[in-house]
Amino acid sequence: MSALRGVDLAKSYRRGRERVHALRGVSLDVGPGELVALLGRSGSGKSTLLNCLLGWERPDAGTVSVPGAEAPATAPWTTVAVVPQQFGLLEELTVGGNVTLPARLAGDADPAAAATAALTALRLDALADRLPSEVSLGQQQRTALARALVVRPAFLLADEPTGHLDEELTGTVLGVLREACAGGTGVLVASHDPAVVTAADRVLRLEDGRLA
Repeated sequence: MSALRGVDLAKSYRRGRERVHALRGVSLDVGPGELVALLGRSGSGKSTLLNCLLGWERPDAGTVSVPGAEAPATAPWTTVAVVPQQFGLLEELTVGGNVTLPARLAGDADPAAAATAALTALRLDALADRLPSEVSLGQQQRTALARALVVRPAFLLADEPTGHLDEELTGTVLGVLREACAGGTGVLVASHDPAVVTAADRVLRLEDGRLA
């Protein structure tokens, strides 16, 4: 399988009278089965880069190619799944329901079993019947990760997936991500967590919109 690739991506915004250059000619690729850490301080352009790779924002210049998709915005969840910073859980569904839904939409033969396996791996199985509003931010964050991984996507983009977790749970999450990579998923994690750096196969550093 080909890599998920961004080439010469540029993106700027108008902020009052100032023009902010979020991305300045960034090129990167994520291959199957590798864990790539994208480091950078707040405001360095990490989230903008992920949004462009996902097709949520259109770059001013450059191209994004997703294997098997005409454009990043049309890639199905089974090709590119995401763990956004805001989680995006459906408040009317339980934790288990949020994870089961993408498996069902993807045509999994037993979506409930797939969801249970994903929740168990992330130590959430005891919370399956609770609503997102009834669990902690860290538990919501792991639910968002379980929701992304339940369909065994070709690629996973995760924005600060350990931001609300302690050291032990961070280790659990990184272990699950390594297992996903062993199964062939290419993972890009935007983070500033030193534990992510240790677990990664490659480390990219974004500074002022450029890869350092």
